[in-house]
Amino acid sequence: MDEKKTIFSGVQPSGNITLGNYLGAIKNWVNLQEEYRCIYAMMDLHAITVRQNPQELRKRTLDLLKIYIACGIDPEKSLLFIQSQVPHHAQLAWVLNCYTYMGELSRMTQFKDKSSKHADNINAGLFTYPVLMASDILLYQADLVPVGKDQMQHIEITRDIAERFNGVYCQEGNPVFKIPEGFMPKAGAKVMSLTEPTKKMSKSDENPKAYISLLDDLSVIEKKIKSAVTDSEGVIEYRPDDDAKAGINNLLTIMSAVTGKDIDKIVAEYQGKGYGDFKKDVAEAVVEEIRPIRARYDELSNDKQYLVDICEKGAIEASKIAGRTLSKVYKKVGFVQ
Repeated sequence: MDEKKTIFSGVQPSGNITLGNYLGAIKNWVNLQEEYRCIYAMMDLHAITVRQNPQELRKRTLDLLKIYIACGIDPEKSLLFIQSQVPHHAQLAWVLNCYTYMGELSRMTQFKDKSSKHADNINAGLFTYPVLMASDILLYQADLVPVGKDQMQHIEITRDIAERFNGVYCQEGNPVFKIPEGFMPKAGAKVMSLTEPTKKMSKSDENPKAYISLLDDLSVIEKKIKSAVTDSEGVIEYRPDDDAKAGINNLLTIMSAVTGKDIDKIVAEYQGKGYGDFKKDVAEAVVEEIRPIRARYDELSNDKQYLVDICEKGAIEASKIAGRTLSKVYKKVGFVQ
């Protein structure tokens, strides 16, 4: 019997995958493969809460798969699949919609944020997005879900929905859903915008100078870091609670994440040096981190059949796992099977 705990996570193919996505999530996923049973999806169902160009969405979904593998996620060790190729996600989401309260959904900060950004398209999917996310997690009986602090609200509502369903149908024990926990790997780095360093780096930012895409030319990455917003103080110090130092704090965080050095050690190394020297070295370190990823990505781009095979195999395996959970749910609610 496999005693490894199950981890589930995924990224939406709704924009450019950034250095923030890589350092905050994907890089950590690679390290989890040896210790956990890892399931990582390309979350294309979630992406359409905002209008997408169909051709671009298809391309970005496969680009994301290539990025996962290029970053070190091994399809032989981790289960990789495209969310829309496993219909159980949408099927369970409908059932769980009927066990989720309007008040719970209206309190979700992501709904408020996206509604303000897309006022012309405040659709029902945007409102019920957390239920689909709960379904993603609960279908695979995940023990742990790697998240940042800003995503813990989604884990909380997932737990609430699962406990409510179990409470209604499983008083005799043998709960249908395992109650997942949020998991914040210690190595995770919260990377901020290069132009507004008090805001998180976002792949949907309209300003391309604000984020570093893993698919940017290496020379462009270098230029973006060298032009990153800092401050007029000219002192390389890490003061996480001081918004005036947000730019330098961000660059120190990035440098620490790509080199593995403690921030205090980096600060000591640059004592008495200027921002220009520091930015140059950060740029060089980031470029060297991304260079092998880009090389592997380009290799994968020339092997479309390999990608198709991974998608097909992943969808079959994911459907087997998800199907077992959905069958239990359908039986509990009284559907004829």
